[in-house]
Amino acid sequence: MAEIALVDCNNFFVSCEQLMNPVLQNRAVCVLSNNDGCVIARSKEAKAMGIPMGYPLFKAKKEFKNVIYVSRNFGLYHDISSRIMAKLLSYTPEVEQYSIDEAFLDLTGLKKLYRCSYEEIIAKIKHEIETEIGVPVSIGLAPSKTLAKLACEKAKKEESLNGLCRIRVRNIDEILKKTYVEDIWGVGKNTAALFHKYGIYKCSELVKQNDFWLKKIWGKRGLELKAELSGQSISAVKSKIELPKSIQKTCAFSKFTCDKTYIKDSLHYHSHQVCSKLRKLGLQTEIVCVMLRTKDFRVFVDKIVLPEPSDSEFLINQYADKLFEKLYSPDIIYRSSGIFAEKLTEKSASQLFLFEDKKTEKSKKLVALWDNFEKKYGKNSFSIGTMKDPQEENKLHGQNYFS
Repeated sequence: MAEIALVDCNNFFVSCEQLMNPVLQNRAVCVLSNNDGCVIARSKEAKAMGIPMGYPLFKAKKEFKNVIYVSRNFGLYHDISSRIMAKLLSYTPEVEQYSIDEAFLDLTGLKKLYRCSYEEIIAKIKHEIETEIGVPVSIGLAPSKTLAKLACEKAKKEESLNGLCRIRVRNIDEILKKTYVEDIWGVGKNTAALFHKYGIYKCSELVKQNDFWLKKIWGKRGLELKAELSGQSISAVKSKIELPKSIQKTCAFSKFTCDKTYIKDSLHYHSHQVCSKLRKLGLQTEIVCVMLRTKDFRVFVDKIVLPEPSDSEFLINQYADKLFEKLYSPDIIYRSSGIFAEKLTEKSASQLFLFEDKKTEKSKKLVALWDNFEKKYGKNSFSIGTMKDPQEENKLHGQNYFS
């Protein structure tokens, strides 16, 4: 029987902000979305006040005055997420990162290795993440991913569980009798309504359905859900990362603009983010695409084939600048920009050039230095010229708080 754990960080964005600024501890804190538009994360104190997820900032500031509103810092969140994933990998190589703050672990058989129970293993994982990294987590353990997700939700909601919950095979029937189908991972409103149409409200009723009928109304996914709820691990933990077919970075400006230098700098920032990810995945791009979106949502796009595959922003920026000059008009007001890397290839599969020119060699040394600098001091801690994240321009000298 498989033993699948789901590790989920509690109020992750807020927890990261509280980690960097202890003044925010035990306070009502909300992290804001793109351009500080709406609430995307809340501390437990903010949740208790009734602030809804996705609530517009201008309304929240009027209705909830004793709250600290913080501009998001995705660079910080990704850095802390990487540290957490590294900690999980120290326990098992079978780690599947599901999102920036969630990961599945296959712990099957590890109790023999660690000479302790599965409950003790997840308790140790939780303790080390919280003490060594400083982010609170909840962990659910069960025979399948679907049940692990359910266990993790129980661990979050029920204080008596102290952030840890295990669903054993012998407890499955009892738990399914108390669980509504709409509370299951992967079951949306439309699917829940479909089950309700046939009088299926609890998960215990779902797993009793005939396989032929279940497949007829919901296809293969219906059979997989039934098996997962019954304790069979249908969806295995995938530790191998599936390489993307393309990588893109787009971002809206903090305000509409026709400033040529500002827009060009934003493209350079996007180029660095794309190239950093290329290098992290061991990929290169053969095609670079530049996108400009206007105030009235018109989109201008152009692409170019590079003379050779590359993962260097120093080279890619040269061609992105050429595309930008073709697309840009001083008479148009723009709202966002973006860089796309397409036709990706693995470095190991790319042709090796015996003689590299000095510019290429220098470029490789510079990007390696840049990556090492950001690895040590965090993302966006270093930039070229005036290059900066168009969303971070007001936060170069500290976090941007609203109260």
